[in-house]
Amino acid sequence: MPKPKRPLAIGEVILAAGIWSTSFVGIRYVVGSAPPLTLAGLRYFIAFLLFLPFLVRRRGSLQSLRRGLWIRLALMGLVQYALGNGALFWALKWVSSTAGALTQSLAPLVTLVLELLWLRERLSARQLSGVLVAVSGSVFFFGPEAASGTHPAALALLGITVVAFGLFPVLVRESSRSSEVGSVVLTALPLGFGGGALLILGLIFQGWAWLSGAEWGIVLGLAAVNTTVAYLLFTHALRGLRATEANVILNLSPLGTALIAWATLGEGLSAAQGLAMVAVVAGAALAQWRRGVDRRGRDR
Repeated sequence: MPKPKRPLAIGEVILAAGIWSTSFVGIRYVVGSAPPLTLAGLRYFIAFLLFLPFLVRRRGSLQSLRRGLWIRLALMGLVQYALGNGALFWALKWVSSTAGALTQSLAPLVTLVLELLWLRERLSARQLSGVLVAVSGSVFFFGPEAASGTHPAALALLGITVVAFGLFPVLVRESSRSSEVGSVVLTALPLGFGGGALLILGLIFQGWAWLSGAEWGIVLGLAAVNTTVAYLLFTHALRGLRATEANVILNLSPLGTALIAWATLGEGLSAAQGLAMVAVVAGAALAQWRRGVDRRGRDR
């Protein structure tokens, strides 16, 4: 599959970030009626089931996948969905959604280090400055008090989440560069592995999710749009963007959630938070800046 042009790839991640900014609003309506791990497992495994017709059409290519690639796809799913989101949902027993959003905002720092050590892809000084500005803006927006007074177990879980969310785009980027599999397979199979494992854990430790018809509609919407569509966009974009470049754009997602809460729930935003949002947007834009003569970190 050809790489997307850079403006298209950036647009895909921005659209994915916009979609994910609505996730928390939907989850708020159902999380009180269902165990969080089971709910998350249902969301991701249903998304995998929605991909099945497309996987059946590609069954020939699936049969030819080497064993090492199957292991990598399983690792991607376990890292992002079972470990990262599982730890985050578990941590939400003790922490606010604000602390969870702050966790996502710190992930680009992990991605930056892993990208340099693992993928050997470097950012320019200007791009690095953009990452730091965006992360600093996110931390300032949510405030260090977001995680203050937090249960020690929750802090450990949030730490796991930061590492998992930082590692996932690096794993996707590595597979995307090799072009061994298409974006559909690269999105669907990790959902099956990770979502299936998370659903099993949820059923074992928390039980079934007894939901109303309307709540099932929300879960299906989260699976179809916020998972299937958004992750497919993100995965495809990583064929043309470096992992850190893509992940720093996702810092716009929790800010989008705050704007939605302001517009629909009446939650206020201070002037300082407004300035912090400007910093995040400016930093994310700066992180995408590449000089035409810059060849460092090109795909090898």
